[in-house]
Amino acid sequence: MWWRRLLPPEMLAAAAPLTSGVPFSPNPIDDLQILFQFEFMRNAYIAGTAAAIAAGLVGYFVVLRSLSFAAHTLTQIGFAGATGALAAAVNPLYGLLLINAIGAGVIGAWGRRERGRDVVTGIVLTSALGLGLLFLTFSHSPEAVPVLVGDVLGISATEVLITVVATALIVVAVALMYKPLLFATLDEEIAEARGVRVVLVSVLLLGVLAITTSVATPIVGVLLTYAILVGPAATAAQLSARPGRAVALSVALSVAYMWIGLAVSYWIDFPPSVFVTGLAFAGYLAARSAHALSHSRLALSLHVPAA
Repeated sequence: MWWRRLLPPEMLAAAAPLTSGVPFSPNPIDDLQILFQFEFMRNAYIAGTAAAIAAGLVGYFVVLRSLSFAAHTLTQIGFAGATGALAAAVNPLYGLLLINAIGAGVIGAWGRRERGRDVVTGIVLTSALGLGLLFLTFSHSPEAVPVLVGDVLGISATEVLITVVATALIVVAVALMYKPLLFATLDEEIAEARGVRVVLVSVLLLGVLAITTSVATPIVGVLLTYAILVGPAATAAQLSARPGRAVALSVALSVAYMWIGLAVSYWIDFPPSVFVTGLAFAGYLAARSAHALSHSRLALSLHVPAA
């Protein structure tokens, strides 16, 4: 299995029974004990859970404020930050944080109005991708593969700590600005008339989004961070119109997708991000179908004359 490459040679023999051809035993307790007997799996679950909480929390406001393109851009420009960090022989997470902070600052400063935000966001995206290709020539290409697809099962204890601390800061930041952020999201003009600093709230949200994408990228990769950021939140928005309940549901779905993806990837020879993004897509498709079906039934009932 692909995760066996992470084990030292002396542990491969001990791990041999885990790949005997029968992925799951009749006893789920035994399966869980096997799942967490290695440190890299415990680290993966801690970091993955933290990143999923941050993505589910921030992702709801991304969906509600129509910032999906900005979120997509901040996930993609992480490629430039990570490859630049690799070229400079430093931790890719530092490069992710730097480039995403710059990108969020530019989008927040020059794209304050929704009408012109897409143009600014597109310029940031194309410029950063060009830088990423430039930095890639100065680094070893194989080292950039985990940046693209994620390497949660190879995450270090230091990266786990950084991810947990960053997630705690994100939760605190969203909690502090939750009411003005929600007010500005639901009705920006009235919120501004009531004294809410709408521009500041938008810039702060982009800053929190930049940190969120930075900590999620080592888990599911540059190419797939967007899915865990938007997928659960979009599903939650379809299932509930109440903001508090939708936020909680978004976080719960994000964590559930991450846990299931990590567990299945332990037994099947594919990266966790494949299953995480697949679950995110399937969840949204099911919620969207159920939402459309309920509206169709409601419209039909309104047109049926009473007996």
